[in-house]
Order: sequence, then structure tokens, then C-alpha cells
Amino acid sequence: MPWTPLSSSFYRISSFPISLILSTVICNFRGSVTQGLALEVGETVQILEKCEGKGVFPASYVHLKKAIVTNRGPHETVVPLEDPIVTEVTSTLQEWALLWKQLYVKHKVDLFYKVRHVMMELIDLRRQLLSGHLTQDQSRDVKRHITVRLDWGNEHLGLDLVPRKEFEMVDEDQISVSDLYKMVSQVTPRHGEPCRVPVPHHLLVNLKSFTYNSIGEDTDIFFSLYDLREGKTLSEKFMVRLNKNGGPKNPEKVDRLCALFTDLSNKDMKRDLYIVSQVIRTGRMLLNDSKKGPPHVQYRRPYGCAVLAMSDVLQTISELKEEKDFVLKVYTCNNENEWYQIHENIIRKSSTKYTAPSTNYGLIISLQLLRGDMEQVRRENPLIFSRGVAITRKLGFPDVIMPGDIRNDLYLTLERGDFERGGKSVQKNIEVTIYVLYADGEILKDCISLGSGEPNVPEHRSFVLYHNNSPRWSEVIKLPIPIDRFRGSHLRFEFRHCSTKDKGEKKLFGFAFTPLMREDGTTLSDESHELYVYKCDENTTFSNHALYLGLPCCKEDFNSCPNIPSSLIFQRSMKETFWISTQLSSTKLTQNVDLLALLKWKAHPDRVMDILGRLRHVSGEEIVKFLQDILDTLFSILDDNTDKYGPLVFQSLVFIINLLRDSKYYHFRPVMDTYIQKHFAGALAYKELIRCLKWYMDRSAEVVRQDHIQEAMRALEYLFKFIIQSRILYSRATCGMEEEQFRTSVQELFQSIRFVLSLDSRNSETLIFTQAALLNSFPAIFDELLQMFTVQEVAEFVRGTLGSMPSTVHIGQSMDVVKLQSIARTVDSRLFSFPESRRILLPVVLHHIHLHLRQQKELLICSGILSSIFSIIKTSSLDTSVQEEVEMMVESLLDVLLQTLLSIMSKSQSQEAVRGQRCPQCTAEIGEYVSCLLSLLRQMTDIHFQHLMENFQSKDELKEFLLKIMCVFRNLMKLSIFPRDWNIMRLLTSNIILTTVQYLSPALHKNFTEADFDFKVWNSYFSLAVLYINQPSLQLENLSPAKRKKVLDKYGDMRVMMTYELFSMWQNLGENKIHFIPGMIGPFLGVTLVPQVEVRNIMIPIFHDMMDWEQRKNGNFKQVEAELIDKLDSLVSEGKGDENYRELFGLLLLEKIEQETWRETGISFVTSVTRLMERLLDYRDCMKGDETENKKIGCTVNLLNFYKSEINKEEMYIRYIHKLCDMHLQAENYTEAAFTLLLYWELLHWDERPLKEFLHYPSQTEWHRKEGLCRKVIHYFNKGKCWEYGIPLCRELAFQYESLYDYQSLSWIRKMEAAYYDNIMEQQRLEPEFFRVGFYGRKFPFFLRNKEFVCRGHDYERLEAFQQRMLGEFPQAIAMQHPNQPDEAILQCDAQYLQIYAVTPVPDSVTVLQMDRVPDRIKSFYRVNNVRRFRYDRPFHKGPKDRDNEFKSLWIERTTLILTHPLPGISRWFEVEKRELVEVSPLENAISVVENKNQELRTLISQYQHKQLHGNINLLSMTLNGVIDAAVNGGIARYQEAFFDKEYITSHPEDTEKITQLKDLMQEQVHILGVGLAVHEKLVHPEMRPLHKKLIDQFQMMRSSLCHGLPGLDKSGSGPNTPRGILATHGPMSPESFKLMHRHRSATPVLTPVRNSSSSLSSHNSSEMGNVGNLLILADGMVVEHPEDFYRMQVSEKRDSQRGNALASLSSSSLSSTHSAPSQMINSAPSTIRVGSPSLPDKYRHNREMLMLLPPHRERPSSAMYTNITDNGQPPNFQRALFHQVIGPCKPCSDPNLSVAEKGQHLSMHFDAFHHQVSDLPPALPARSLRKVPF
Repeated sequence: MPWTPLSSSFYRISSFPISLILSTVICNFRGSVTQGLALEVGETVQILEKCEGKGVFPASYVHLKKAIVTNRGPHETVVPLEDPIVTEVTSTLQEWALLWKQLYVKHKVDLFYKVRHVMMELIDLRRQLLSGHLTQDQSRDVKRHITVRLDWGNEHLGLDLVPRKEFEMVDEDQISVSDLYKMVSQVTPRHGEPCRVPVPHHLLVNLKSFTYNSIGEDTDIFFSLYDLREGKTLSEKFMVRLNKNGGPKNPEKVDRLCALFTDLSNKDMKRDLYIVSQVIRTGRMLLNDSKKGPPHVQYRRPYGCAVLAMSDVLQTISELKEEKDFVLKVYTCNNENEWYQIHENIIRKSSTKYTAPSTNYGLIISLQLLRGDMEQVRRENPLIFSRGVAITRKLGFPDVIMPGDIRNDLYLTLERGDFERGGKSVQKNIEVTIYVLYADGEILKDCISLGSGEPNVPEHRSFVLYHNNSPRWSEVIKLPIPIDRFRGSHLRFEFRHCSTKDKGEKKLFGFAFTPLMREDGTTLSDESHELYVYKCDENTTFSNHALYLGLPCCKEDFNSCPNIPSSLIFQRSMKETFWISTQLSSTKLTQNVDLLALLKWKAHPDRVMDILGRLRHVSGEEIVKFLQDILDTLFSILDDNTDKYGPLVFQSLVFIINLLRDSKYYHFRPVMDTYIQKHFAGALAYKELIRCLKWYMDRSAEVVRQDHIQEAMRALEYLFKFIIQSRILYSRATCGMEEEQFRTSVQELFQSIRFVLSLDSRNSETLIFTQAALLNSFPAIFDELLQMFTVQEVAEFVRGTLGSMPSTVHIGQSMDVVKLQSIARTVDSRLFSFPESRRILLPVVLHHIHLHLRQQKELLICSGILSSIFSIIKTSSLDTSVQEEVEMMVESLLDVLLQTLLSIMSKSQSQEAVRGQRCPQCTAEIGEYVSCLLSLLRQMTDIHFQHLMENFQSKDELKEFLLKIMCVFRNLMKLSIFPRDWNIMRLLTSNIILTTVQYLSPALHKNFTEADFDFKVWNSYFSLAVLYINQPSLQLENLSPAKRKKVLDKYGDMRVMMTYELFSMWQNLGENKIHFIPGMIGPFLGVTLVPQVEVRNIMIPIFHDMMDWEQRKNGNFKQVEAELIDKLDSLVSEGKGDENYRELFGLLLLEKIEQETWRETGISFVTSVTRLMERLLDYRDCMKGDETENKKIGCTVNLLNFYKSEINKEEMYIRYIHKLCDMHLQAENYTEAAFTLLLYWELLHWDERPLKEFLHYPSQTEWHRKEGLCRKVIHYFNKGKCWEYGIPLCRELAFQYESLYDYQSLSWIRKMEAAYYDNIMEQQRLEPEFFRVGFYGRKFPFFLRNKEFVCRGHDYERLEAFQQRMLGEFPQAIAMQHPNQPDEAILQCDAQYLQIYAVTPVPDSVTVLQMDRVPDRIKSFYRVNNVRRFRYDRPFHKGPKDRDNEFKSLWIERTTLILTHPLPGISRWFEVEKRELVEVSPLENAISVVENKNQELRTLISQYQHKQLHGNINLLSMTLNGVIDAAVNGGIARYQEAFFDKEYITSHPEDTEKITQLKDLMQEQVHILGVGLAVHEKLVHPEMRPLHKKLIDQFQMMRSSLCHGLPGLDKSGSGPNTPRGILATHGPMSPESFKLMHRHRSATPVLTPVRNSSSSLSSHNSSEMGNVGNLLILADGMVVEHPEDFYRMQVSEKRDSQRGNALASLSSSSLSSTHSAPSQMINSAPSTIRVGSPSLPDKYRHNREMLMLLPPHRERPSSAMYTNITDNGQPPNFQRALFHQVIGPCKPCSDPNLSVAEKGQHLSMHFDAFHHQVSDLPPALPARSLRKVPF
């Protein structure tokens, strides 16, 4: 199908953004079609064409949307055409998704679930935005929620802070750096803030239930807020009517019993506030007495009260955003006379006056605290208002009075009354009925409110206090009387006695009344009123209200009309009174007489002066209520007589204006503005206002008290509003007449203003306040002046005024602040936004800022001013040129800004050094001034930089400037001014610094090269460039791909740009380059280690340049070499550099050096550095990861050897010695730690040369340091049980102490040496296993790659455990299954191959091993220590395999590995230096096997000779059984068949001597076995006698089977014709035939209990083994068809040997083709039974432990088994006696089954066992020279 474009209109090529179709993947697609495009959910795909058939992916898998492309090209940006915040949410969620999963991986589960919750919320909010169904307010609210969540997530996930403006991300190119800094730091402006309006609080009270339901009557519950400290109620009452069942009386109010107590100020919240709830029941007079009153008559009676302290719950409800439930206990009053103060008694806990409830039940209410104005609260909490919440207002006006808040409420409090008893025996039950009546006598309906929440009523009946003639109610009701009905209305109070008799009558007995408004028009005053009570009866009607309205209602009324006729119908009760109190909250009515007099001034024109003077005494609430009327009145008075009333009107006007400055009335300023614009009509007022204002200012120098002048200065803004509006009105009316006079008067006024500001106020505090008031108000008049004057004219006014201020900054700190605040408001004014005004005002503004910055005064205010200036200039630069303004700022500010920043930074660093933390103020100041400096530099163009360079008068000035600016830039990067998450600020800063450096570089090159070269400037430049390139924020490799692309699109790679600049400047240095060698080598090396290829390509050749220049000057480049090596070590250890860098370094430098005359030394140096990098990188990789100790130690050894052998850097060498030592100590490799520290010891001498402090060593002499090291090394050898190495050091120390006559230390060291000898003889030591490891493949580190090592295993570590450990250290490695050398393919592959098998140590010719007298525990040390040679054997068949006897053709391939250093050493493993390969014939192998077995038997029998009777002899039993039984069933007989055959002897005449040697060894084995059986006879337990007898029988069979093959063996009688025994054969034995043979391993069938280690060869089949015969006879007589089966059986058979059974199949036999080894444990020879071997199953471990517990020899053992024999073959008597003493009687010799000859030979064999070869040589210490230990 053809492909068609989606829309051709979308793809027009133009320079403008191009529209296109963008799609978001909504379903995964694996690209299963031909040329399919794989898609993942969330990816963005740009669609160019569509196809009706099959395309690259299904169309239904994506969601289409339009987008535009900007910056088209390789780095184009696709922006969807959607709300930017939707795009941000999309990209942010994609970024979060990756980090969110990592939280789970890192076990941050709590944050994981929180982020998931926020992500789900963001997805839902994004969906709401995309729906398009939100209103503007809803959309704004959703965006607010989105941004809050985005910022939260970015913060907790460690992402960058996103600056926003109106919920959208800002474009940093469109705003100044200062504005950007404010956004990211969320700093509020420090000047020009409008007066903050207090935020009101609102308390939501919701009655959930009244559970105290024992009343059984209707109840009214009233809630109110009460201030205990002032003893008054703060709010109206919230009323709830409940029925007798406790439910709402109105069913519609179920779940709607809630009220909102509004307009609580911050001051109110700090009061001692309580919620008071009063319960009034409606029913019988007495609750529990049915006789008191008929049931149909209802009385309102007090019941109980509850309180809740707001202080207890305020913090709880402030933190919650939902309702919180509380329970209020309802207390009942004990005495109704105290009812009016029951709440106070409860609060004060006067428990005698109330009764607590019997249960904890009561009122259950919920509370919630809301904040903000009512409109905001309604908008944010629509559900609350949908429930019909009752708005409950404060008594009185709130702190903030809104202009549109119309209110006319009169609050009436029934306080108390005193009434006569009226001839009754008991007191009355008085009820008060209240009516509101109009002037015509009509009762006003719905003008009485008992509380919010219930409708208004026409009348109110008070509650009744039982039998009380002096009731105190304190009941508050609200009278919301309409304003048009207020005048003429009055209140009537009717008093009734409520009888409790049968009829329950309510008899009227009196009344009282009061009008609401007096004759003078004022309302009832806010105070307590005592009303007269007039008598009446039940029959009295009040149809004619005039009958009582003419009577006095109170005492004041009585005094005004004393002549009252006594014949009136109503007579006053002289003994009865009634008290009420009122409080008016009205925006239309006033109680102030003075205010009424002002409004009606024309009625009393003669009192105008007095009336105007008394205006100051009118409360602010009254003034703002009648603001427009008052202003009209004032200006009408002014028009009436300007000369007479002008000053007073001016003062009144100033008073009112200043009143509106109060925060309580701040909202009435718009009312004033509206009045001036629309209602003000004083066209002539401006003249008098200007005149008065000028008069005040002119007198400021003369008057002492200047309060009235200061008030006028504070009112300057609105005075000018009136002036300008008045002039406009006059100009309209007169067509512009008197324009010149007006301008002149304004100019004169400004002259007066300048005069005030120019006065010296240092000695007058009053004048300072006047000037401060003027400066505070001055910027507010600019907008008014602009209505009448041009921008330039107003700017000239302002410049003159600001210029008149003193230029000094020492006139007082407070005045400085005011002056700068005035300048700040000038900059923030609309006037300053005009370019023409800025050119006039900017010089004077900059002049004052410059002065303050020079003196370091008021820095934060100055920075705020500068921020505003830069913000305005940046905004203007988008439309017009600002070159001139920037030029002015550069000339005035650049230098002083740099100086200020340097000063602040220095102060901050010094304080941080003292306190340990940064000073917050310094940090804020630095941030502000850095943003200002960056804003200025950003606005500068090449013209500005050119002018800047030209303006310097000398090179010294230029030098000083360059040093300053580069120092500031360096501090910016070193001090990390901006936090890590302010990445947008960091990148912008870097961009500005780069641009500035590019402008400054030519000036540096032009003025400071060649003859004028200045090192300081150039060094500062290079240091800056290096710091810049290494900034963490510029390392793009550490960013996510999306963020990296974003940075590259906007800024490019700024490191590369700076590198080019750096390289260019370096090339310009010429011969002056030598000044920066070696100082700049380290910094430049740090730059080359930045992981950016282009940066490396640019910078690495500089090292060739340095080498060349030093070669020219000095003839070598030693400085470059030394510095490069030193710095390379520290930089790589910090994590810098990689393998690519190593290759590139060598490649680029070698290419450059090839052309030089000194190329040989150069190539050698580069090669050496490259090899050093290999080791350093390996070392770092091991150290920083979770690598094993072995890897770390190997890397360190590799590096240490390199520093010593190839580079000879002694200090680095010593440092790594101690690092290696610490690692060994951590791994508990004490022997290796000792050898490592010994390297440093060898470098020191026994001199008194003083040494400096180094590492952890103090300053001391070289002798003392070497002594301390020696002690430490001896201690480590002791912990490693290598006492043989510690003894020579003890001798060395002893020699030093002896030469110094330090006998105390000498005694100590000699005792330690002696203790070491004891340890050697007494303490148990384990012989380690040794393993050969090959590391093949390119994936291994350099120090291991394609190399082979021999490793010294840990204690008890066998091959299997070692293999597992190595595979654990290299989890990616593959274990090779054969011992053959790998081919080239494996060596070069990108993989890891491990080849591991066990090897046998081959000690050098150590004399001690050839000495017979030396105990085996001494020899064992020399067998496995100081060893460089190791070997392993591989069996194979050469030629045709003999089917009958495979041993005839079984050869051994013996490989000997020679190490670079002996083990143990500074590492547990060393590299193989050389390999030697030899082949061992079958006969030689047989000799070796039998010889080793003989030596093993001798050693074992020697250990058991001194054992106690019936001790543990399992090991001896098994060993004897293994050898004897194997010999009986085959064993050495197989050798006899193979090599003693006539055919073999004939065909191999060259082997005659070897055959003879084999015969002798066989004879020797027979004799040794005889001695072993004798020892066994002595020690065997009676229960094991059958086993011993079996051994004797099998031994006889063995002898018999060998008789035919070994001539002379059957003639071994004791007569003179008996052939000589072993000693006669060897006469005496040569060291070669009697010495202890070396151990080694083989894959041959070695069936031995001694050191039969499993190897990699034992678990698989070798290719050479295929030629072995099909039948193999084992030592215990078992038959195996294939040799392969034998090798597979070895491990299991080895375990079987631990059970002590007779089938000791792992015993070494004469059939074994490999060498046995000495014991693994010195006191228990066979290593197969080594305790704790990792390969030992748990169920057999106890057997080994039992063997391990054999007591060690404490007596000095016999050095050999054989005594001297006399010439006739018999031992001397004393030897015979010794034989019987040691061995005891030999039971087998008395066996009746033995012949005389056999008995004789057996006895002879025992005597042979005591023969030994005398040697007087003492045991030798290790042959290694401790003074020259190789490393």
C-alpha cells in the first residue's frame, strides 16, 4: 500500500516552529512485522506518513496529538501543543518511574509507597486537566495541587528544583538571574511589601450528639466563645434545639448541627479561650417534681453547662485538615443564683458550686480550624457550606473591616433585676418577655435572634430562675433591626411571675422599656443601663404605647424631664430595677456625638473649629463607616472658608488618611481611592493642600515637636492624590487655567521636600523621624505626578529629591535603611519602568548603592535594589536596547560588586572555620550578590567588555580586575554557593562564566604575554579553567539521558568549550610555559581525566608540550615525570579515569613523542605511566566495589611492587605498604601483615637521624621508628604462629638493646625469643594447602589477566572450598574442567576462565629436613614455608597399555611451578614465574611411592611410641591396616610383578640400580610394619584385639607373598648367615634413601590417608587416563573395572576412612603412583583426618575431633626409630633394655604359631626400629634472609 503524508501543511520548511503529528505509545509493540518498530508504553513517536495496509506499527497502539518542532536539526526539540504543565507531568512521571523502582531495590519501602501514591495522584490530576471540563478556578486549583506534588517528589527523589511562575516552569532566558534566584530560593521581597493583612481564623463546631439523655424534655443548647482572662463572651451564640429524645427538633437538620465561628484574629487565638455550652430545658419548673406546675405549661429552665479549653485542642486541630471529635461533660448547677457564672466556676474548678455527671457522656462535638477570608474558605470547603452551616459572628467588628460588609446588629444582654416579693411567702419565679416595637406601636417581627442556627422570632421569653426575686440571667440576644426601622423603635420588657400551682398562671406584674435612639440621633450607648420598672397587672394592655413612651425609662431620661405628672396610668416601682447592657455593631449607625456634629456642621457653624478639633477623638470604626460623608463634609467646610478652616481641614484629612494605614482599616483604602476618583469634587482644594503641606515642610527645621509634620509626611500619598485630582477637576472646569501657577507651586513644594531631606539630622532624632516619614511616603506620589507631568519631568523631580539626600553613610544606620528603602520603592515604581526615566534616575541610584557597597553597609537591601534594576533591564532588553543603562551599571558597579563578593566570601569562610558551619546571613548575602553579578555579566555584550578594557588606566588596574573576577569565579565553584538541586542556577552560572572568560581571554593574552608576562594572572586563569571543567554540575555522564539531552540542547557541552579556550591560551604562552611546570601538571591531569573524549583529545597533548619544554631547559623531564606520577595516583583513587583514558593517553603521547629526539626516554616514560594506570585502575575498582579482600590485596601488592621496582617512588611505596598491611590485618592474615610491614623496616637504619611526622607515625628518630616497627612485626609473626621468622628479629633487637646496655628491654626480648621456642615445640600448627589458579580471558583485571598464581589456602581449606571461594569472588567466571594449558582463543576472549587445582610444595634444600634428630613438628614448618617451587603430577600411559598390570606403562608428567617470591610473603598468592616439565617413569614413581610411605609410617609410629596404654590409636590402626591389607591383596606385589619380572629386568638393564632400590624399600617397609605392629600390640585396647590379630595374620600373608619376589627376605633369621637388615642394606642409610620425601599431588590413583587432596583432576576424567587398564586392584582388595571409577570414589572413600572401619581404601599403598606427604597436623600426622575440613560432612566431624584430641608430646621424642646394631646384628644390652622399657613385651614374638626363625626375625625387626643415624647438627632457622625479604 502507498504511504501518504498525514498533512502536507505540517511540513513546510521555514525558520519558524514546524507543526507535526506526535504520538504517545499506549501499548507495547515488539516490532513483529517486517521492518517493524518496537514500542514501549510512554514513548513518543513522531509520525510522518501513514499506510492503509501494514506499516511499521499498528495505528491503534498510539495516541495522536499535535506538536511543534523548534531548533530543527540534529538537536531539534519536539514540544506538544498542550498545557505546559501537562507536558511537565508526563516527562516527570517518566523520570520518576526509573527512580521509583530503585527505591524498592534499595529497600526504601516507605518512600516507595509514598512516591507511588503521589504518582497515582498526578496521573489523576493530569487526566482532569486533559478532560477540558474544568472551570478557570478549578483548573488553577488542579495546577496548584500538581506543582505541590511535583516539587515534593523531586525533593525526595533528589532531583532538581524547578522554578515556577504561576504554576508553569520559567524560561531562564526570559528573566534575569536575580529573578531566577528569588524563584528557586523562594525569597520574599525585602522592600516595597504591601501592608500584610491579618489572616482571620474560623472555628467549625459540629454537634454530633447529646448523649446525656436523662432529661426527657426539649432542650436548647447554646455554644459560644468565652475569654476567661477578660471575663467576656467574644461571639454570638450558636443555638441547637433538640427534642426530648435528643434528636434535632427540626428533622431537616439531622447531621447539619454545625456553626462556623468567624473572624477570629491572631490575638483572639492567643486569648485564654473556651468553648462554653449552656443547656436550657423547656418543661416543668422542677425536673423531678410533677407537682410543680401543670404539664401543659412550659418553662425555660437552666439545666447544665459544659466547657472546653481551646488551649488544650488548638494545636491538634491546627495540624489537622479534618474534623476532630471531643466529648464535653455537662455539669449541673448546685445553686441557680450562681447560674450566670457557672462556666467560670467549672473552668476554675470550684467544685462545690456544681455537680459533675455520673458518667463520662455528654456533648460530642467535632472541631476544625479554617483560615483565610470567607470567600476563600467557601471556595476551598464547599461541602461544609452545603450542609447549611450557621455563620456565627463576633460580638463587635473583626480586626479587618471590609468596605462591603454591611451590618446593623444590636446585642442585648439581660443582666439582672431586683423585684419585690409582693406579699408572697416565697420569692417569685420571674420570666422576662422582650418585644421590639416600631414608633407606631407595631411589634417588629423576626427582629430577635436567640442564636445562629435557628430562625428569628418576634418575641423572646427568658429562662426562669426558681424562687429568685433578684435573678441574674446574663442572657445575650441579638436584635437585627433593619436600619430604616431603627429610628423610633424601642424595646419593652414585660415581667411575669410564673406560678407553680395547679393552673400554672404567668401573671404580669411590671414592665420596663428603652428607646433605641436618643433625641440627638445617637444610638443606645455600649454600656450597662439601669431601667425603671413600672407597675402593671395582668389586665394591662399596651395598645397605646404612647402612654408609657412619655415616661422616663432610666435615670438619665428622668433628669432630662423632671416634671412628670403623677396621675399617669403607669406608676414606677421605686424599689424595683432592671439592668440591661447593649453593644451596637453597625456600619450605618453611630453612637458618637462628635461625629454627628461634624456631619451636621451647618446646624452649628459657630462650632466648626471645635468640631474639627474633636474629630481626632472619634473611633476609627465610626470614621470608616461614614468615610465618604466625612470627606464630603471636610471639603465642603474647606470651600466655605479656606483661610479660616484650611489648616484644621488639612489636619483632619491627615488624621483620616493615617487612620487608613492601620491594618484593621487597610481594606478601606480602595474606598478612599474610589471616593477620590468618582466622588471627590473639591476643584479648588489643591491650592490649600499644597500651601499647607509646604508650610509644614518649611517649618521642619524650626519646630522642636514635629509630630504633626511627621503625620503629614506619612499622609503624603493621599494628599497628592487629592492635590492631583483637584487640579484635574479645576483644569476641566477652567480649560487648563492657572497651569503655570500649578507647576510653579509643585516645583516649590519639591524644593521644600529637598530642603527637608538636605537638613543635617545627626543631632536631631526628631528630624530623623521626619525625614524618614517623608522618604517612606515619597515614592508613592510618582504615579499621581505622572498624571500631570511628563515622565522626564517627574524623573527630574525625583532625581533632584534623591540627590538632595546626604551622600555619606555614617549618618545613622536607621536613616541609611530608610534612604535605601525609598530608593528601592523608587526602582519598583512604574516611573522606573520607562527607559527615558531610567536614564535620568539610574546614575543617582547607582551612586548611593556604590557608596553603601564601598562601606559594606546594608548589603541585603542594596542587593534587593540591584535585583529589581536587573529584572527591569532584562525585561526591557527583550523589546528595546539597554546598552546605555548597562554601560552605566558596568562603570559604577562591576568593580565594587566583585570587591563586595570577595569580602563576604572571606567573612563566610572565616566564620565557617570557627563555627564549623556556614553563617546563614553570609550565605544569603553571597547568593544575592552572585545573582546580581551574573545578571550584570549576562547583560554585557562585546561592546561593554571592550569599553571596560579600554577604561583601565594601567595594566596594574587591569591585572587587579582580572584577579578579582577570576577569584570570585573560582570561589563560586569551590564554595558551592547554590545547593545541589539548583541545577538550573548552576548551569546558567556556568554559561555566564564561560562567556565572560571568552571575552576576557584576549585581554589577558594581549597585555600579559612575552615581556609583560605575569605569572599570577595566568595561574589564576588556568586554575579557574580547571575548576570550571571539573564542576560536578557539568559532568553530563552522571545525568539521566533525558536531562543530558536537555542540557546539550540548551548549552552544549560547556566543558569542551572551556577546554578549547584553555588550550588556546596555553599555546599563546610560548616560552613562558616553563613557569607552569610542574605546578599545572596535576590540575591539567585532572582535566584530562574528565570522561569526555573531546576534552581528553585536546588536553593530553599538553603533557607532551610540557615534557618538550622541560627537556629543552633541563635536558630531561624529571619534574613532569615525578609530578605526573604523584598526581595520577591521587586522582585515580578519587574515582577519575578509566580504561579508555589509559589507552588514549598512551596513543596520543606516543604519537607526539615519535617525532622527538628524546623519544626513547619519552616512550619509556609513557609506557611506564600507562602501566601504572593499569594498576591504579584495578586498585580503584577493587577498593570502591564490594570486592573480596583477596582482590583488594592482590591489587595493592601489584601496585606496591610497581612503585618499588619500576618507578622507585619511595613515599608512595611506603604508603601502599601500610594500606596493604591494614588490609591483611582486617583479613587476619597476620603473617602476611608482618612480611608487608617488614618492607618498611628494611628501608630504615639503626641511626639517630630525625624523621618527620608521616602517616600515623609521630616525629621521632629513625632508630625509634625502626624499633617500633620491629616490635610490631614480631607481634604479627607471633599472631600468625610463624615464630621461626620472629626469632631472627628478636635477635636483631636483642643486639641493639645489648649495644645500648638496655638490659630491661634485652631481658624482655630474650624472654619473648624463649617463649617462641616453646611455642614451636608445644603449640599446634596447621599446614596449609596450596592451590594453583589460572586467570584467563580479557575480562580479568590487568594484574590477573592471563596469568597463573599459587595461593596459600586458609586453615582447613580444601580444594572444593577454595574453588567455591574463587568462583564467589569472580561470579562471572567459568571453571575450566581440565588441567591443560588454555589456547589463544581463551586467552583473548571477552570472558573469564578459572583453572584451579591443588599443588604440592617443594621446599628448597633445607638441611633441617635431612636431620634425623629434628622433631617432625619442626620439620613440618620448613616443608610448607619459604617455598618457591610447587609441583603437580598428571598420570598418563606411554605406549601400549599393559592389560595385566597397568603400572608397567603408567608414567607421571610432573610440572614444577616456580614463583616470583616464596610463600608466605606479603600476599597469600604470588605469580608463577617459570614452569618446568619432566616425565617420571613407572619404576621411579614406584620408588617414590614406597619411599614416601615408609617415611610416613616411621613418623606415625614414632609419635605413638610414647602413648599411654589403651589410648586412642585409631589412626595407627587404620594406617597399618591400609598398608598391610593392601599388600596382602595386591599392594606392593603389583610392583613386584611389574618390575621384578625377568623380562622387564632384561629389557631395562639401565634400571637395575633402581630395581635394587625398590627392593630395599620394600624390605624396609616390611621391617617398619613389624615395628608398627609391636607398638600397636602395646597400645591396643582389649576390645580391639581381634583387629590386631587380623593385622598379624595379614602381615604374615604379606611377608609370604613377598618372599618369592624379594630374595633373602625369607632368610632373615638372626644367625650369622642372615642378610643384613635395612641398615646392612644401606650400610648406613644414605640421606637419599632415608630422608623425608617432598609432598606433591597427582591425578593418579593415590590411595593414602595422608594429604590425599582432591583436585580438579579428581572430579573429572583426564584425556590421558583413557589408556589405563580396565581393572585396578585397590589397597583393600576392592576391584574397580575402570580407573575413572576409582577417581570418582576417592572423595567418598576418604570419608569412609573416618569411620575407622577396615576398608581404609584411602590409605597410601604401594600401588599408589603419587607421593604421600607428611602430616597436616604436627602431632597427628595424617592430613586426611584433619579436623574441621570444609569438605568433611557433619556426621563424621566428631570422629575427626576425637582424633584431633590426641595429647601432644611434651617429652623430647626419640629422633629416630632405629638403634645402633652390633656387628652380629644384635642390639647391645642397654639398648635391649631400653627397647623393652619403651615398647614393652612383644606379644607376637611369643606366639606359639610362629617358628623360631620367624620369632627371631621379628625380634630383630624390633631392634632395627631403634637404629638411628647420629647427627650433631642443631635445627636451623628459616633460610630466608629477613633483611632482604623480596616483595
